[in-house]
This record gives sequence, structure tokens and C-alpha cells, in this order.
Amino acid sequence: MHSFHIPVMGLAYTIDSPIRVAQYGISSVISIIDDEIIEKMNRLYHQRNNFSYTEISNKVEDYRAKRITAYLDMVHEVVHQKFITFKQELSKSKEALQQFIDMLPNQSDIKKGLESFSEQKENFTENVLKFLENHLSPGSIDVNVMTKVDKDNFVNGTQLPVIYNDAHVSLRGFANSKLSSSIVLSAGMNPRLYSYFESFPDFFPNEKGELKKKIILKVSDFRSAMIQGNFFAKKGLWVSEYRVESGLNCGGHAFATDGLLLGPIMEEFKQKKNDLIASSHELMVNALTQKELPVPKQPLEMKITVQGGVGTAEEHEFLLENYQVDSIGWGSPFLLVPEATSVDKETRDLLSKSKEDDFYLSTISPLGIPFNTVKGSTNEFLKQEKINKQKAGSSCPKKYLALSKEFGPEGICTASRKYQTVQLNLLEGEKEEISLKEYDKRKSKITEKSCLCVGLVNSSYLESEIPIKGEKQGVVVCPGPNLAYFDKEVSLSDMVKHIYGNENIMQETDRPNIFVKELKMYVDYLKNEIDEFSESFTNAQTKKWKTFKTNLLEGVSYYEKVFAETAFFKSNLEAVKLQLANYKSKIAALEIPENRKA
Repeated sequence: MHSFHIPVMGLAYTIDSPIRVAQYGISSVISIIDDEIIEKMNRLYHQRNNFSYTEISNKVEDYRAKRITAYLDMVHEVVHQKFITFKQELSKSKEALQQFIDMLPNQSDIKKGLESFSEQKENFTENVLKFLENHLSPGSIDVNVMTKVDKDNFVNGTQLPVIYNDAHVSLRGFANSKLSSSIVLSAGMNPRLYSYFESFPDFFPNEKGELKKKIILKVSDFRSAMIQGNFFAKKGLWVSEYRVESGLNCGGHAFATDGLLLGPIMEEFKQKKNDLIASSHELMVNALTQKELPVPKQPLEMKITVQGGVGTAEEHEFLLENYQVDSIGWGSPFLLVPEATSVDKETRDLLSKSKEDDFYLSTISPLGIPFNTVKGSTNEFLKQEKINKQKAGSSCPKKYLALSKEFGPEGICTASRKYQTVQLNLLEGEKEEISLKEYDKRKSKITEKSCLCVGLVNSSYLESEIPIKGEKQGVVVCPGPNLAYFDKEVSLSDMVKHIYGNENIMQETDRPNIFVKELKMYVDYLKNEIDEFSESFTNAQTKKWKTFKTNLLEGVSYYEKVFAETAFFKSNLEAVKLQLANYKSKIAALEIPENRKA
């Protein structure tokens, strides 16, 4: 029904998005790592809907998985009830029906079908309801797990079995739920976690070739998709969707490619999708045959979707048509839509007022992966306040990112006070041997890490008026740089109309084309990496940079050809061509250091 979806954002910005938008046919994704906020939101929605609530305490065996299952089952029930109510409303009110019609894609068959009822007087309710029953379905209630957030867990110093690792528990919570939807796996391959999927029958096709639960992989290039897809297929499991995300022009963690740009990546998916399907199907058939499970006669459906930095209806339509994708992810702009996401007012105001220079690629993530964020957050203020008081670091109450084994097998988070205190003491011992500039640089590198486990959920607590216990951490927010061009809170209806080109909510500004913006980010990324590299330049490092530069130049050449042939972007085509030529010169002028000592 819709040609866009709302991707996961943070740990809680989309924690209840399906409850807010699924009745309109809009699919969205819930993060299911943090069982604590999941339990509190479960209680909140049970109260709002007069459901009987039973707390799942942390003393219950496998409580984290059970909390996730209970919450997802509740979301399923609420969405189902809201969907029934919504259909009744549309069948009784022509005004409500027209408002819904206005939110649908212009070329939608459902839109055309509903428009035929607008002037109908006889049997209006009966006919509309019958049409809705046959054609309307709620948006998918999908979930997300970062595969790398899979910490080993211990009880009284004894390590628990692997199935109690964080990501394993999240998977089990989803697998045991009533949902018939998808799990989105992000942050790269985790063979141990992927193998655990075999434990749950819902991920295997039934006799009709149907999947109750589906697998979606978030990937950055075709090679990664082929490797991971085949890994699953060898176990009899099918990847139903590859969700391609821009390496840098996105929200949250940024997994930069080696200079491969979004356009050429999507072109490869377009040209090789059938290869992906054929390879996976053959491997899956062999595996299912060996397992003596039902074998689909034909390859199952495989979708290709794309997200990261899309901001206009023209970009949306271009991606759909030129790369023949099934859906476009619109993430960060929905942070300004109170009807769709869980964001406190102060944070939403910050996002709406922030300009292009306020959004930046930071090093605040304890994972050591570049992280897109914005200046002026409450977390940034409180973190600096603690540094000034010689109390740097977080109390680390949740420990989801306690992945460093530097001080023992149980792991520690680099944003924790314990970790930072040790590192700062070590640095203090070297103070007399290094320059003040080097000292300040190394100190900043230690203390810059933020507690994402708490910071990425606090906004939802504040919006839902749920008390926040423990040390003040403030809010961490993770928008992509594209949000700089949206400057006000908007309704869900207006945002959807903007996506489909029926309204423009974007400020009048010199916003760069999606592909030009990403190109700039990659050029800056390469230049910064070369400038900041302080170790010896090895042959391998030099080769990597040369490959990066070559890929960028090939990407520009690809775009020059695309923009010369496309019927899109006519209003600023000449400006785009000039920008491409400018970046081509900048890339060519970038000097790659040869193998030498730093």
C-alpha cells in the first residue's frame, strides 16, 4: 500500500511506532535489545488499553526473552484492534476516508479504488468496508537486532550458555511471539547468532512455501548480501529482504564502505538480483532436503529496499523507478512527527532548530564505530559536566555495550566510569613524557564516549512520562545529516504527503541532491582519515586508500552518466553536474601517502 517504511531509530525512538502508524498501512521497526524499557512500555500500554497486566520481574527465568515476547504480543493485539476501529471509521465518515486517501501514493490501486466511493450515497458504509476488508492490511510490526550487541552474560561469575547472550535472547523473544513479520539484522555478520535461527520453525517455509517470520538483512553492498544470504540459505533459511543503507548518509552508526557510493551499489543489486535469488534458492533447497523439511518449488519472494538521506519526493520516486526497489526507508525526518515516533519535546525542538553544521559524524559510540548525532543534546552537556568534576564516564547500569575484554571475560564498556578512570590514571602516569597537546587529545579520546544504552532510551521515558531512575545521563539522539533540511514539527499526514510529492514541508534551502551529499561525506571521510592517521603507513593501508579513491572516481563517472540520461532532477541538474565535476577534481587531487613511517 505504501512505498516507504520507517526504519529502526535508536533503542526507543520507534519503540511503539507500529501502535502509532500501522493502522495506516505503514510498516515500522522496533529495537528489541533493551528489555527494561520494553517491560515499562508493556505496562504503560496495558494500562492505556485496560488490559490485565502481569509484571515479568528480572527474577523470572529467561525474563529478558519473555519480556520481549509479551511486549510484541501486546503490540500485535493493539495494532489489530486499532486497525479494526480504523476501518470502521473510514466506512462511516467520508471526511476520514478522504484524509486517508490523501495519504496514499498517487499511483496506488487502493487509492483509486477508494476514490470511487467518494461520491457514492447508497450502501456507502457496506461497500467501503467490503473494499477495505479485501484490500487493506496493517503495516508490518518488524523488529531490529544489532548483531554485534551480543554480549556474553554471567551469573555469580559463571558464564551462561550462548543462548543467553543479548542478541540471542532478543531473537528468541521475537521467535516466540505471535507476530508474523520480520526481524531486521544490522551491524554485520554474526555466524553464531545466524545459526541460532535454525532453532525456530517459524523461519522455515511451510508446505505452501509461506514464512511466518522473515529475515531482513541490512547491508552496505552486494558482496556482503551474497555472503550473508548464502550463509542463511545453507541452513535452509531464506533472506526475504536486503535493506541497503548508505554507509555514511544515515542515522545512528555509520558503516562506511571503501568508497562505494549508493548509486553504484544499487545498480549492482538491480543487475544481479536474479543471481542472488538463484544462489540462495539452490542452497536452501539442498539444505531443506537434507533436513527433510518442505521444499518450495519456486524461489520465495525477495525484496530490495534502500534507505539513507532521502528527503524529497523526486529522490523517492527516482530510487523506486531507476533501481526497481520495493520500498524506501524514511528515518530521521520522522523524528519530527509526534504521531510516529517517541521523542521528548526538548529533543524534538533541538532537532527542528539544528542547522547543517550541527549534525556531525562523531566518535561517541563505545563500539568504536562512527556515529551520526547532533550538537547540543542534554547528554553532551551532562557528560562535559561530569568531566569537569573529575567524574568522567557512566555508571553503566545496563551493560549492553560492555564488549571490551580488556579487564576480564565479563567485559566492560568504554563509556563506563570504571573503564575511563583506569585509562585516565594510566594517562596521568605518562603526562610528564608527552606534550600537553597530545595529553589533551588522548584524554578527549577516552572521555568522549557516551552511554548509548541509557541515552538512546531516555527520550522515550520523558515523552511517556515514565520516571527515570539512576544517574542523570540525558538524551542521546542519532539523526542522519539529512534532518538539517527539515525545520519544524509536522503531522503524520503532512509527512506522508511530502514523501509522495503532494505537499512540501522542507524549508527553502540549498539542499544538495542525495547522491551529491553522500559523495561529499565520503570525500571528507577519506581526507580526514588520511590527515588523522598517526601510525606507520603500511602497504595495506596505502592500498586501501587507493581503492577508496578509485571507487569514488568510478562512482562520480557513474553519476555523470546517470544524470545525463535521467528525466529526474531537471530543476537543479546543471548545479548537480557542476558539483560532481568539482568533487571529481577534489578526489583526483587527494594525495595518497606512500608506504613510509609516520
